[in-house]
Amino acid sequence: MAAASTFDPAVETAKYLATLPPEVHARATAYTQGGHWLLLWGALVAVLVSMLILRSGILGGIRSGVESKKRRPWLAVLAIVPVAILMDTLLTLPWSIYSDWWRETQYGLTSQPLAGWFAEQGKGLIVNLIVSVIMFSLIYALIRRSPKRWWLWGGLLTSAFLVFFVAVAPVLIEPLFNRYTPAPPGPVRDAVVEMARANGVPSDRIFIYDGSKQSNRYTANVSGQFGTARVAMSDVMFKKDADMAEVRAVVGHEMGHYVHQHLLWLAAGFSLLSMIGFWLVDRLFPLAARLLGARGVEGLADPAGLPALTAVLAVLSLLATPLTSGLTRVAETDADNFSLQAVNEPDGLARALVKTIEYRAATPGQLEEILFYDHPAVGNRVRNAMEWKARHPPKE
Repeated sequence: MAAASTFDPAVETAKYLATLPPEVHARATAYTQGGHWLLLWGALVAVLVSMLILRSGILGGIRSGVESKKRRPWLAVLAIVPVAILMDTLLTLPWSIYSDWWRETQYGLTSQPLAGWFAEQGKGLIVNLIVSVIMFSLIYALIRRSPKRWWLWGGLLTSAFLVFFVAVAPVLIEPLFNRYTPAPPGPVRDAVVEMARANGVPSDRIFIYDGSKQSNRYTANVSGQFGTARVAMSDVMFKKDADMAEVRAVVGHEMGHYVHQHLLWLAAGFSLLSMIGFWLVDRLFPLAARLLGARGVEGLADPAGLPALTAVLAVLSLLATPLTSGLTRVAETDADNFSLQAVNEPDGLARALVKTIEYRAATPGQLEEILFYDHPAVGNRVRNAMEWKARHPPKE
């Protein structure tokens, strides 16, 4: 007990952070703060691309062609949305290459060749086309049928979509991008199965996936809902020498998301934010269409104005970053605490967190963390783990 009384969480936190040299911390800070600027530039790119598409008049021409003999708004949506998505993808491609591949490569966060990145973007485009056609068909139907309350129903629709895709992602979407193989028999699988059974998480779907194919980030997740849930650990964890305490701590964190139903709570929160966002779109659309130089757009219900709608959402999403980041940050804090309570591996959690510093600066200012961080700062998370350890010293 004497040793426990001299345990100083602040000192222990500093020791963990000091296991990485100053140049690694400096590089992480540069990457993280550069990422904050990407949020602004990404929104500006989205607005610029929307303006180019609107001023081209192509979407209005498609609508006029579809409805030349008979007004068929549903068919106009089906015809316009894929073209709008393809045009947007093509025009933003240089920015996407820079922000999603080149920058990640420069910071050593991916080893994926550009050709592989393009191949996955192609798959993502197909998924995006399918989802967008369905989603916007329903959104425009709501606008036509309930022009004064569509934003309310649109928020509920967004929530339903989020929950649906959480449920189907492990079955229909994630296998398109990665190979998931059952964890082989051994200590890692035994430990995860034991944890899953103890915490009400499905224990018969424990996977390791080739996450290093896209990213060198140390990560794991519990994905799925309503019978599709599974535990998945990236092979990066093991390439970075994760020990058993780290595995238990990291998987315990991810199980916390599942046990506490964070995905459903976040869906509810984002549903409310979507309602507010759609309400603002309803008010701001005429101004946006005029400023962006929309040609031949007949109002919010006209799918030819889709780029103006998405431009408003891009700006609103940027402004809402502190809210969206705050929501997920609360969930991540709760998941950390669940891991500490369920598996009591504070040092394992701390070691794992230090390995994430390369893409998330450890000690940002408080305002920076509030505005931009969707996870608590690593320094604060390690401190939380050390404070837990101080309150729960190992029994002699």
